[in-house]
Amino acid sequence: MANILLKNGEVFGADGNIRQADIAIVDTLIDKVGSVPSDWQADRVIDCTNKLITPGFVNTHTHAAMTLFRSYADDMALMDWLQNKIWPAEERLTAEDVYWGTQLAIAEMIKSGTTTFADMYSFMDQVAMAVEQSGIRAVLCRGMIGIGPNAELALAESKTLFTEWHNKAEGRITVMLGPHAPYTCPPDYLKTVCQLAEKLEAEIHIHLSETAGEVTDCVKQYGKSPIALMNEVGLLDHGVLAAHCVHVSPEDIIIMKEKGVRVAHNPGSNMKLASGVAPVPAMLEAGLVVGLGTDGASSNNNLDMLEEMRLAALLHKVNTLDPLALPAKEALKMATSAGAATVGLDKVTGTLVPGFQADITIVSMEAPHWYPRHNCASLLTYAANAADVETVLVAGKVLLDNRRLTTIDEEKVYHEAQRRGGKLCENE
Repeated sequence: MANILLKNGEVFGADGNIRQADIAIVDTLIDKVGSVPSDWQADRVIDCTNKLITPGFVNTHTHAAMTLFRSYADDMALMDWLQNKIWPAEERLTAEDVYWGTQLAIAEMIKSGTTTFADMYSFMDQVAMAVEQSGIRAVLCRGMIGIGPNAELALAESKTLFTEWHNKAEGRITVMLGPHAPYTCPPDYLKTVCQLAEKLEAEIHIHLSETAGEVTDCVKQYGKSPIALMNEVGLLDHGVLAAHCVHVSPEDIIIMKEKGVRVAHNPGSNMKLASGVAPVPAMLEAGLVVGLGTDGASSNNNLDMLEEMRLAALLHKVNTLDPLALPAKEALKMATSAGAATVGLDKVTGTLVPGFQADITIVSMEAPHWYPRHNCASLLTYAANAADVETVLVAGKVLLDNRRLTTIDEEKVYHEAQRRGGKLCENE
């Protein structure tokens, strides 16, 4: 690894403010932020004049290989979409399909500034291989359907994934357990998941309270909300990354706060599937940790965290009729430091301070929408787009160099994604 100096950039600091500074990187870590001595020895200097330097974006909830279903089944209700389109197509997935779909997702994420993503899917060894080869950071779990024919196999594969990949790829891979949702994983199955989580000392990534129908059905069947049910089962005692949490009550939020549940907010997916608007301002006011996620590319339809920041900031303003509901700086925090906390990596990444991993996104401010620069955080949230992302580093390694991927063969990935995606959906 090399010593890298990022010079003369506008840096989004740990205090939430933006100021001009240099960043010195030694091996995988940030060494200095601010004024770097002139005699500091750099193997490479990156001139960041007219560039904004932020912590790499953290995508807190994805199904990466679902890039293969992008635009395949749009404009449908969630359960109709899942049961009649997505699940039947997924039954045809092979391990190689998941590998190439994940490579496509990683390419898209790196090119739009994401350095860490949390993923739930199948054939997760293939996802881990794609992560290892590409250089990105990831929090992975094997999705488990407790009512499906592979329920026990999914538990075994989850254990194997943890054993073989947790803290691997130079420490860039973290493994969680991934029970899909309360409506696909009955309480007895979830208790088994909890036992495995305790044995492995693993945390849990799960979909919770995504739709009103899910909550209604849960109350009808168990007499309590999905959040309250998960609390009763004991799931919330194992460190939970909860995706969506759209239909949660004030009582649910109290439970979530007491149990330290971290929320992956997916505004784009929730809007497209008409799932509703999560009460994020109320969650933040209660002190919950909330990060941003894109969900899968089949329900978004991209993996662009800059777009997710803008959607979050705008959605909660109009939903509450309060222009102060979610300011630009809060949206940026949700995409970076709060996102890292959401996936359990807030001691590792998400903040530009010495000792943290050098997971960094450099955004060019040389475009018409970056002028005049009254407020760079506002410009990043409300005006910037993925094409502005110029350079991306993960663990001190440059993965995107002047908009060129350094670890992924884009042409090969696009060819495989087109071929495999077409084959999976050719009967439609």
